[in-house]
Amino acid sequence: MAKRQLRRKFGSSSKTAFINVPYDKGYEELYLAFIAGLSGFGLIPHTTAEISGSERRLDRIFRLIRRCRYSFHDLSRVELDRKPPPTPRFNMPFELGLAVAWAKVGKHKHEWFVFEAQRHRIKKSLSDIDGTDPHVHGGQAGGLLVALTNALTRTGHRPTVRELAAILEDLKKTAVEIKKDLQTDSLFDARPFHDLMVAARLIAKDRVTSLSGR
Repeated sequence: MAKRQLRRKFGSSSKTAFINVPYDKGYEELYLAFIAGLSGFGLIPHTTAEISGSERRLDRIFRLIRRCRYSFHDLSRVELDRKPPPTPRFNMPFELGLAVAWAKVGKHKHEWFVFEAQRHRIKKSLSDIDGTDPHVHGGQAGGLLVALTNALTRTGHRPTVRELAAILEDLKKTAVEIKKDLQTDSLFDARPFHDLMVAARLIAKDRVTSLSGR
C-alpha cells in the first residue's frame, strides 16, 4: 500500500523535495516557511507525515529520500528535550545520514542541504560533515527564505526573497483556516500537510512570475 501511495504522489522526481524537520508547535512557522519557500522554486515538498500504512517509519523515510531530487535537513533543534529523562533528538541527523548515503551510492542524483540556527554549532554537533557549510536561518522564517535562495542557485526558477515572503504570508493565513476546517491544532499530520502543499503551489503560481508564465 505505501509503495502504491508513493508512486501516485511522485511521478517524476526532478521537482520533489524531502523536508526533514522537527514536528512540534515551536517549529510551525519555519515549517510553513519551508513549504512556502520550496513551492516558490517550483518544487514539491514531501514529509513523512503524508504517508500512512503499516510500513515501518524508517523504511518510509528512506523511500521518500530515494524518490526525491532534493532533501532539506534542519538540525537547529538537535537539543535536549524537556521531558524526563532529558534526551537529545537524534532523528534528524540520522535521516541526514540516510540522504548522504543515498547521494553517494544511489542510482539517481540527490542533493542534500543542511540548515542551522547558529553558524558554527554544527562543527561541534556533527563534525563528520565538517567542510559542508550549513545554511543559517537564525531561527527566523525570513532567515530561512534567504537561506533557501542561497541554497537553490541552480534551479529553473529563481524567485526573490520578497516573492517567497509573499507566499509565506498567504500560506500562514491559509494555515489558520486549515486548522479551523480540520478542527486540529497541528499542521504536522497528513491531511493538513497535503492541504498546505496544494495551497502553497497555487499561491506560488500567483506570486512568482516565472511560475505564472506571465
